Amino acid sequence: MATAGVQEVLPPSLTSNSPQPPLFDGTTRLYTSYICPFAQRVWITRNYKGLQDKIELVGIDLQNRPAWYKEKVYPENKVPSLEHNGKILGESLDLIKYLDANFEGPSLIPTDPAKEEYGEQVIAHVDTFTKDLFTSLKGDAVQQASPAFDYLENALGKFDDGPFLLGQFSWVDVAYIPFVERFQTVFADVFKHDVTEGRPKLAAWIEVPGNLFLGLWKLH
Repeated sequence: MATAGVQEVLPPSLTSNSPQPPLFDGTTRLYTSYICPFAQRVWITRNYKGLQDKIELVGIDLQNRPAWYKEKVYPENKVPSLEHNGKILGESLDLIKYLDANFEGPSLIPTDPAKEEYGEQVIAHVDTFTKDLFTSLKGDAVQQASPAFDYLENALGKFDDGPFLLGQFSWVDVAYIPFVERFQTVFADVFKHDVTEGRPKLAAWIEVPGNLFLGLWKLH
């Protein structure tokens, strides 16, 4: 990742009053929201692979999004989406794998069959994980979210060759980290609770990706 530590200057988010960028003019564009954890997955992937000069960011204001985005770019009207080679692609997990397969840069998909298989298992749980965290905010958040964070603590113990979910940094970490860091902040600020307490593997895992992406993406 050649640009690690370099703060990217972000273009302003486009609103209902903003003109549409040219479509299918040969430019590869990532339509994103700077504060959306789903979109951040693909942003992280782009930056990790060093594609800042190859994939242009187009910020979308989700509270005042342009009509042309749904009508002419992505009918699902959500982010992220990717404009590449005359087509528009969507869904954050699919886009991580698409960028990994179709662009240069370090791979996020492990070649070790055991890691690949386990990665698919952990990825299959990510929607349940995020749903449980959001649901926990409606009740006793600390207690209700505990099993979700325990799941990650246990998952992080599968491989011992690194602090990541598959030992090595991979797309599985990218899928989880925007949500974990966001909820870590919420639980600390709102509930005065440290989600890493009693979870040393989770604490180490959060610290390393946080440093890895310093200057490359923001939660807020």
